[in-house]
Amino acid sequence: MKTPKLPLVGIICDREIIGPHSFHIVGDKYIQAILSESNCLPLLIPALAENKIIDQIINTLDGLLVTGGYSMVDPLQYQDTPASAEIKLDTYRDNTSLPIIKKAVEQGVPVLGICRGFQEMNVAFGGSLHQALHQHGQFFEHRENKDHSLEQQYAASHKVRLTPKGKLAKLLNETAIDVNSLHTQGVDRLADNLLIEAVSEDGLVEAVSVADAKSFALAVQWHPEWQVSLNENSCKIFKAFGEACLTKQLKK
Repeated sequence: MKTPKLPLVGIICDREIIGPHSFHIVGDKYIQAILSESNCLPLLIPALAENKIIDQIINTLDGLLVTGGYSMVDPLQYQDTPASAEIKLDTYRDNTSLPIIKKAVEQGVPVLGICRGFQEMNVAFGGSLHQALHQHGQFFEHRENKDHSLEQQYAASHKVRLTPKGKLAKLLNETAIDVNSLHTQGVDRLADNLLIEAVSEDGLVEAVSVADAKSFALAVQWHPEWQVSLNENSCKIFKAFGEACLTKQLKK
């Protein structure tokens, strides 16, 4: 008997300079979460910024994971003022992730966005971002303290209220949950076709879904991949994503 094939989930890489060379990389925690909780096979997608290959990539995938990262979405992508010189950008990733997110949703490929991926989903569909939340008095500090240990940085930081009867509320069977917070940017103008799934205590949108999506299309500002097996809500998110990927695979 043949072993059933695992659904194939593409994970968009960051383009990083390490020493004198360019690398396309993805954090291991995302790969492990897809393997262990979604029961899918991860496939790394290089940040090539080549639109001509997007259709070929999408046609091979059963799901798309858009991860967090150390770079910021280039504000020129949402027609804002240029980023200051000290801000780390990754235009190769932007020019790969933004069109592939839209194409995936259009073709019914399940999409899960996390942190930067959450912000990319908003920008991909026409929304904008606050470049630096800490410069706006209405928001509390959403950045991690880099002097702390990883355990402290990824510990629960604040609550988010889940939209009553929303997709995330139904999935988790909760009205509010505690989440971690490790981000500088945040949603300013929400894209027209995105639905709010969770809001933090300071009013910041923290989770969205695509209103007219043919399949799973959810993004969260926090990091459910961190020690995913120890958090019931995080497990539910990755398992639901994996089930949607399996459904997509079986339709091929």
